[in-house]
Amino acid sequence: MDTQFAQLIVNGIAVGSIIALAAVGLTLTYGILRLSNFAHGDFLTLGAYLTFVLNTGIDIQIFWFSLNIPGINIWLSMILAAAGTVAAMLLSEKLLWSKMRSIRATSTTLIIISIGLALFLRNGIIFIWGGKNQNYNLPVTTALDIFGLKVPQNQLLVLGLAVLAILGLHYLLQNTKIGKAMRAVADDLDLARVSGINVDRVIFWTWLIAGTLTSLGGSMYGLITAVRPNMGWFLILPLFASVILGGIGNPYGAIAAAFIIGIVQEASTPWLGSQYKQGVALLIMILVLLIRPKGLFKGTI
Repeated sequence: MDTQFAQLIVNGIAVGSIIALAAVGLTLTYGILRLSNFAHGDFLTLGAYLTFVLNTGIDIQIFWFSLNIPGINIWLSMILAAAGTVAAMLLSEKLLWSKMRSIRATSTTLIIISIGLALFLRNGIIFIWGGKNQNYNLPVTTALDIFGLKVPQNQLLVLGLAVLAILGLHYLLQNTKIGKAMRAVADDLDLARVSGINVDRVIFWTWLIAGTLTSLGGSMYGLITAVRPNMGWFLILPLFASVILGGIGNPYGAIAAAFIIGIVQEASTPWLGSQYKQGVALLIMILVLLIRPKGLFKGTI
């Protein structure tokens, strides 16, 4: 195998790991809440920026008021950033989505609201942190030489963390009461409610899982690239492509599809250039919708 192509495959696996984490959250919110959340990518961006702030510290001087908080370890920053992202998602649930469900808003209304929320989050991030690229406060590490390939250590960390998160999700869905309740609600919300399942608790756990995985995806994306306000917006198309390719509502399908899209996107750059990588995800999504609208795998969890 050509060394350059093999290097692109490695890069694609790292990008696929990040897409997989965020796509799981997106497919869960659709499978359980029937919500196509176009703000999902911007919550990913929020997770990356919260990690950046916690890792680099806070230094504010406004007139006589000053605040200086030193930065903390990157891994602890990721955990606290995930908590902050979950809190933001739960706030949006309280203020927006629960009210929309109570009036049985149409899917078109929900999509328009989610786009508005995405714009609000993105411009809020630009207002607070500015539009320039940011980087974590991390020591410079040398790339590892693996079978002639230069693999940055951060890419290996991203893949390892993604695998651990996916294994944890699998255990939760298959071996816990809340996981079984989530699968029941995904199959039929009204039937689950009359069967005695606490739907509100399932909704809380859905946002908890989605927020945690999405924030981790954003934090890890910041490890292999710069933290910037539009990073999540550029990922929203690959995220939806992964959800559709993997079968809407199927987290395992979304994970498999994310790796496919990540690898194909990166492998296409020698022929199409990096500026057309998003077009590859769009092409895959269109072909799947035309040939197999339900995706490669069975939908719902």
